[in-house]
Amino acid sequence: MYDIIIVGGGPAGLTTAIYALRAKKTVLLIERYTPGGQVAQTGKIENYPGFKSIDGIELSSIIFDQASSLGLETVYSDVLEYDILGKVKKVKTYDAIYEAKAIVLALGAVAKELNVENEKKFVGKGISYCATCDGNFFKNKKVAVVGGGNTSLEDCLYLVDIVDKIYLIHRRDEFRGDKHSLNKLFEYEKLGKIEFVLNSTVTKLLGVNYLTGVEVENKLTKDVRQIDIDGLFIAIGRRPDTNLVQNVISLDENGYIITDENMCTNIHGVYAVGDVRKKRLRQIVTACSDGAIASVDIIEYISKNF
Repeated sequence: MYDIIIVGGGPAGLTTAIYALRAKKTVLLIERYTPGGQVAQTGKIENYPGFKSIDGIELSSIIFDQASSLGLETVYSDVLEYDILGKVKKVKTYDAIYEAKAIVLALGAVAKELNVENEKKFVGKGISYCATCDGNFFKNKKVAVVGGGNTSLEDCLYLVDIVDKIYLIHRRDEFRGDKHSLNKLFEYEKLGKIEFVLNSTVTKLLGVNYLTGVEVENKLTKDVRQIDIDGLFIAIGRRPDTNLVQNVISLDENGYIITDENMCTNIHGVYAVGDVRKKRLRQIVTACSDGAIASVDIIEYISKNF
């Protein structure tokens, strides 16, 4: 039995691990894909203290290497089931059932879909939810990015030096994303590298075997326009990955886990950190903060209860 099981290897989970391992606790990390979470899928990061600019995959590797050097054990698998109501917490994967004195849910969030006909058909055939993962497949081609938040702006900044042209499709005429990033995009607009398609939504995906274009409708004029593209990057937000715990953990109306200031959930010995938690700001630095705070409370919890 481990002292702590952490499900999810983003900055929040890895920071929890680093603090706990330094306190000589045994820690198992269960990660579905690769450590880093959304950070590993991000291009350049310019708002994390200590680095003027760093690639997301590089920062992820640095944090994971630090945790691993302290003795972190890692299992790569999907979680099938949680048994977390008892004193000993259990997590079932395809290969084994793991036990721990405390569990940390660093589940992150998954990309939202457009919910347009044939969307799933074209995933991997022109549609992507990760520009840094798939951007190089569209070198010197025309692509569109859908969204108005930081992710869509960052995707455009990553793609602009790879592709021939970007259409940024947004349902409003104002952006929620970072003004600094938006100002950069305005400069690329002057160069003809980016075209803003505002007050518009994607209503139809075009193509047979592969995506060849989209139809967009202007919400104000109701005009429909066809845009010929080779790739479509969907960046309209994320939803918390809480399906497996929704019947036992307290969630808010949007599915995010409710915690106290120490990252404790409504179940003793169960904590939530990072993007899956209800909070105002979801950034790398706040994810790391969650992990540090949680680890301190977990160490005290274990000492009092085991």
